[in-house]
Amino acid sequence: MHALSRSHAWPILGPAQVRQLEPALQALSAKPLMQSAGLACARLALAVAPHAQRVWVAAGPGNNGGDGLETALLLQQWGKEVRVSLLSSGGPGPHDAQAALQRAQQAGVHIQSGVPTEWLAQMDAQDLCIDALLGIGASRPLSADLQAGVQAIQQCAATVLAIDVPTGLNPQSGQWLGADSAGSRKLVAVHADHTLSLIAVQAGLLMGHGRDASGQIWLEDLGYGPSRHTVSPLAWLNAPYTSAPKPHASHKGSHGDVAVIGGEGMATHGTGMSGAAILAATAALYAGAGRVMLSLLSSQANDCVPPDVMQRELKQLDLEQLHVVCGCGGGTSVHAVLPEVLHRSGCLVLDADGLNAVAQGSALQKALRLRAGHSAPQATVITPHPLEAARLLGWNTQQVQKDRLKAAQALAERFQ
Repeated sequence: MHALSRSHAWPILGPAQVRQLEPALQALSAKPLMQSAGLACARLALAVAPHAQRVWVAAGPGNNGGDGLETALLLQQWGKEVRVSLLSSGGPGPHDAQAALQRAQQAGVHIQSGVPTEWLAQMDAQDLCIDALLGIGASRPLSADLQAGVQAIQQCAATVLAIDVPTGLNPQSGQWLGADSAGSRKLVAVHADHTLSLIAVQAGLLMGHGRDASGQIWLEDLGYGPSRHTVSPLAWLNAPYTSAPKPHASHKGSHGDVAVIGGEGMATHGTGMSGAAILAATAALYAGAGRVMLSLLSSQANDCVPPDVMQRELKQLDLEQLHVVCGCGGGTSVHAVLPEVLHRSGCLVLDADGLNAVAQGSALQKALRLRAGHSAPQATVITPHPLEAARLLGWNTQQVQKDRLKAAQALAERFQ
């Protein structure tokens, strides 16, 4: 089991891919996959709440509830006082979940249909609540009984461990289940201290409200590895940038040159929109670039620019040999320079008003796509926020936020 940290690149799967993987992973396992999941959760429970005397498991109707029941069985065997609440208005759950319920009943686990309010009131911060209400397939607003379970978890003083995803969070988008069209209305949802992802991490834990709702994210892959299975990740969580050590004999010409093009308006005394371009240039210095050049579209020198950033006019820049960043605070002035920037820049990061200009002009869109078709393809990165992505795709921001991975893939394909 791994703590999801900044030290690795982690695969991101969707619910359909996990379901596709489960038979193959079961074939590799000597015991039912749900029992392996329960064991992983029980071990993590002991690690995050080692002094817990009481453990409450809020179990839902599906396989997530089955994972919770398997966890409860083990924790009781290991000496904890455990209670399970079955919170579902539906009928019998999947076969594996029914089998887990029978095993827990046979082991004498205390199981009831409602919330043990008085018992929960006796729990303190050392005790543990396990959220096993809804898993990776959750997409609809919570029923009344599930809402009651979530509210009880949130009102309890104990540490909260969620299995797969905190209940109330959409595992694909990171938005609240049942939120309004703007995606901002907060409904009933668990805010966990820890979340255990099984097989692979869901995208919703890493975007939208997911970071706030999930606490520390842990991963138990149950045997999944992209190199061992045909199901490929939807995406990879980026590994952090690590700068290489610089030899003592190196100099500023040894570590690459960056040009930042942007900053519209009157810039002499720091007014206008020069701030974004200056920040980008400063960041390039801190990231380790040897030389950084700043071309302000205001065409005026700026006395707020750090002394180690060189101010240059666009015509002085050898764009083919530079790592170019274009658009930061560029306003409408960026339209005039963007055709040349798209045509000449060897490596290009297109941001902010540069993206807005592309969204407005079919010729610029064609020029952006053509960068990948050159005999020596020119590398391009675009960095849209949701509104800029929506403009580029002809969508609205709600569509982007609903499925950010789909939006990213659509942008990559459309603009190459």
